[in-house]
Amino acid sequence: MSGALYLDLDGTLLGAGASLMHDGEGAVSLLGVRAIEACLRASVEVVLMSGRRRGQVAEDARLLGQSAFIYEAGCVLELDGEQLWLTELVAGERSVHEQIEDSGAPALLLAHFADRLEYHDPWHRGREISHLFRGLVDVSEADAVLREHGHGNLRLVDNGGVSAAGAQQRLRAYHLIPAGGSKSAAVARHQRARGLSRADTFAVGDSREDLAVAAVVHTFWLVANALERDPAMREAVAGHPNVRVTAAGHGEGVYEAVITTLAERRGASA
Repeated sequence: MSGALYLDLDGTLLGAGASLMHDGEGAVSLLGVRAIEACLRASVEVVLMSGRRRGQVAEDARLLGQSAFIYEAGCVLELDGEQLWLTELVAGERSVHEQIEDSGAPALLLAHFADRLEYHDPWHRGREISHLFRGLVDVSEADAVLREHGHGNLRLVDNGGVSAAGAQQRLRAYHLIPAGGSKSAAVARHQRARGLSRADTFAVGDSREDLAVAAVVHTFWLVANALERDPAMREAVAGHPNVRVTAAGHGEGVYEAVITTLAERRGASA
């Protein structure tokens, strides 16, 4: 293995309708697949990192022939069949999702952001860990509300843009998770387990939670559609010197990031 790519799914690798075979506009495109192929041919492990449930991400990773993946917004890294939890709050008699529900934190946020936050139906159902919402809120305000009411062990994560039937605005997906969970922490844990240095790794994503991974990889690529959905992210990007923005979005942007990174690696080693 010569390194690893940490790759987000929704809004990044996947195009319209969460399809691997289509771009953001719904046109057929194989560029996302070709990006994966290029990594595998170069012995670069592809680690999917997603807010999705375990079963969904596990199946996607299996289809790519990969044995490591990150799910529920970074709460768990699965590595060669072993689940490595990144949070102090873990499943027992009650799942983590149920424990969070029991705490009253979801109801608190829904009441505080009454007209700006709702469950992301139907994708919020059947979850093991996170509570999944959609809307337009300030996560720093949400975290302050959680701390004020004794829920400092939880945080709200902005995991990128989503679509909702009838919505008049561009909405965002938010995961309420245990505070210790994050995609960046899961990436760092994978690096240690595989014996990879920061220089061996790169990542591609579209959300603010993805962007935090820039702190632990050599290069982080933000797909172009991320800035189209959230222009304010340009300010966040400015704070990370190792962040690059692709010219294209979705799978085409992933292909651009992969081919450019691999070519630059070959050039540096020549």
